[in-house]
Amino acid sequence: MNRRFQSAPFCIVLLIATFTVRAADGPGPDPLQSLRKQHPRLIVLQPDLDRVHALLADKNPDVVKLHDSMRKAAEHMLKEKPVEYKLVGPRLLDKSRTARQRITLLAGLYRLDGDRAFADRAIKEMLAVCAFSDWHPPHFLDTAEMTAAVGLGYDWLYDVLTPEQRKIIRDAIRDKGLNAGLAAYGGKRPASWTHAHHNWAQVCGGGLSIGALSIADEEPAISSQILKDIYPTILGGMEALSPDGGCPEGPGYWSYATQYTVYCLAALDSALGTDWGLSKVPGFAQTGMFPIQTTGPTGWTFNFADAHEGPAGSAPQLFWLARKYNQPLFSAYERSLLHSGTDVFALFWFDPRGTFPSTELPPDAIFRHVDVACFRGSWTDPMTTFVGFKGGNNKANHAHLDLGSFVLDALGQRWATDLGPDDYNLPGYFGKQRWDYYRLKTEGHNTLVIDGKNQSTSARAPLIAFSPDPKHPLAVADLTAAYPSARKALRGIEQIESDRVVIEDEIESDKPIDVVWNFHTRAEIRIDKSTAVLTQGGATVDLKLLSPPAATFEIRSSNPLPPQKQQPDVHNLTIHLPGKVTGARIVVVMTPITGNLSRPDPVVMPLSEWIARGPLAPTESVPRPGAGGK
Repeated sequence: MNRRFQSAPFCIVLLIATFTVRAADGPGPDPLQSLRKQHPRLIVLQPDLDRVHALLADKNPDVVKLHDSMRKAAEHMLKEKPVEYKLVGPRLLDKSRTARQRITLLAGLYRLDGDRAFADRAIKEMLAVCAFSDWHPPHFLDTAEMTAAVGLGYDWLYDVLTPEQRKIIRDAIRDKGLNAGLAAYGGKRPASWTHAHHNWAQVCGGGLSIGALSIADEEPAISSQILKDIYPTILGGMEALSPDGGCPEGPGYWSYATQYTVYCLAALDSALGTDWGLSKVPGFAQTGMFPIQTTGPTGWTFNFADAHEGPAGSAPQLFWLARKYNQPLFSAYERSLLHSGTDVFALFWFDPRGTFPSTELPPDAIFRHVDVACFRGSWTDPMTTFVGFKGGNNKANHAHLDLGSFVLDALGQRWATDLGPDDYNLPGYFGKQRWDYYRLKTEGHNTLVIDGKNQSTSARAPLIAFSPDPKHPLAVADLTAAYPSARKALRGIEQIESDRVVIEDEIESDKPIDVVWNFHTRAEIRIDKSTAVLTQGGATVDLKLLSPPAATFEIRSSNPLPPQKQQPDVHNLTIHLPGKVTGARIVVVMTPITGNLSRPDPVVMPLSEWIARGPLAPTESVPRPGAGGK
């Protein structure tokens, strides 16, 4: 596999020391000047329906399967009761999402197929949520998603709504959605999400934009003001993905954030004929590469931050990104994940172009601004070795204290795993108790623990070296800021012989420190001093500790006390350096066992030699809001 850097559009490496993100246009004094007066005007217009009809007529197998599965889901929805106002923890979000799923699927299939039963059931859902006392603005994601749901339903079903139903729904969009948005922007202390650099900006701004555009001809004053307000909010959220498309909140929140960003951009374009230049924000044209490169051959993502462990989920916005930026690879990747579903945008945006995996896709990638690197031996071999490795920023939204952590796939199994988030409703999960929970603290990740303490919550660990050398791709992260008691802490990860992985740490301190190396796995473990043999799914890998010679492997429990999530099947394979040290080099090599032939140990070299093979210039560190308000 050729590991050379690829030219655009596939190049991931952007050696940019500083950058300034600004869109080209902005809403201007009258955002509604070019408003399309008639309904439907949001996201899906007649040419989009015609395209789906043509694909169905041509019996495209993916589209036929999607359409059939969606109709079955919609038919089941006909029998369900509308959602009720019920908080789960401090949130109405579960109900908002259920309403959005039902309204968009039922209304979308009505537009596509003309089945009036679907339209009537969507209207019933809308009237039910419009009767709520509010859409729970204290947790504004709830309000934003409900505003988007009802706004899309109002626009898509406008012609079949009675005048009385239109008034009820329009008033709810205005009073429970847009007025709540104005309150969030107003006053001396606007809500934090209005100027955030994370998913809240994109979801809240995107949801309000759909609500405003849906009733803009009937409520022009408030709609115009909302659109002016949300422009810098959306822009700020998109800045988090600049300049190369990487997401500091991990692949899970990448999907959530880009979903609503695309809703906003697509709605602006269909309703106004312009997205005010937002689609030109640096990095957004490339952001579809982030979920592709951070998904291993097992199909599991590198789920850092509050991203769930397990297979990658579908993201229909990849179809939109593929069409917008002429990136057929995005479409092909999304098709590889689609089997069935209830997201009607998968039909409306469906793109049959491209093949995945592509020979033009580099096996190694770096996302400089979020300090993440990925390596794999092959795009076509499901048994290949993959490593996702991060430095990162502990101040990033949804971050865990996991600088230096990694995941590792080989032989069709995930060997080094990230446990993902715990229950958001745990006491203080987004507050003072956040760093007490095992899945979020440093001990719960595949990185170093020094003196038994968490990493510094304000630390950033930049990647200081990256090389996609065909024989020895590598990356090095500077973890020094994470460990106040260390003078230097570096971690390097190198893939050798296409299937083996070397993890090397160098630590120096002015006083003796206690050092523990962690590796979380669901495999069965057999230890013989400096060797650990891991077995799962009929496959075996060997972990060998090459340095220091006096250290050995041991197993620790990784199952915390309730009410934290339980994971009795997960073991923490550790190396606890004997005694306290002022300096150490820890080197572990992972080798997949595919035959009886023994393989020689790699030569241990200092990380300074690694860095010399691919030094990176410093990148600008953009401040990120802290862990509050998820």
